[in-house]
Amino acid sequence: MTANTTPGLQVMDHPLVAHKLTILRRKDTPSHVFRHTLHELSWLLAHPTFAALKTVEDNIETPLEMMTAATMRAPFPCLVSILRAGNGLIDGFSQVCPEASVGHLGLYRDHDTMTPVSYYTSLPSDIEKRQVILGDPMLATGGSAIRAVEKLREMGVTDMVFSCLVAAPEGVAALQSAHPDVPIITAALDRELNDKCYILPGLGDAGDRIYGTD
Repeated sequence: MTANTTPGLQVMDHPLVAHKLTILRRKDTPSHVFRHTLHELSWLLAHPTFAALKTVEDNIETPLEMMTAATMRAPFPCLVSILRAGNGLIDGFSQVCPEASVGHLGLYRDHDTMTPVSYYTSLPSDIEKRQVILGDPMLATGGSAIRAVEKLREMGVTDMVFSCLVAAPEGVAALQSAHPDVPIITAALDRELNDKCYILPGLGDAGDRIYGTD
């Protein structure tokens, strides 16, 4: 289940999602449990995230009869991770939709200016023909997400969704202002950013917690 708080934003409203988020938020959750729980939560988040996938009709034969059934349209979607934390989310999506290609955008936030810096791009050569699911566990200031969408648009992508675990109102507002046609799917909408642009109450630095580098 999702709750529409504002147009273009879907926040999941489900007790199992809430339970798994609580595990991720606990500061004493070890990295291996954090990674596993993140994958489980990404499987739940995949339901609304993949809801807009385009399909085509195909004539197939079941064990009992012929029928017309829906199948994903080719070329299949591309799951794009904003490195490095995005891998934790995209890996789970890839398990749900293994037919999809996986791309990577390397972006990091300059701790002095708080602006995103691009350092790596790896995407399918026909990315402009694909639906794109862009994933990053945290939508904080929105800077990295905005820059990622800009890069994808520069490469011809017109159909994309942004998916995250936790979003701040400031990040949602910034992304919607810059790219109002990109839907945002999140498991939680938190209270605010602190003076260091971390989400409150949040769950800390997702990348550090996934990989045990805090």
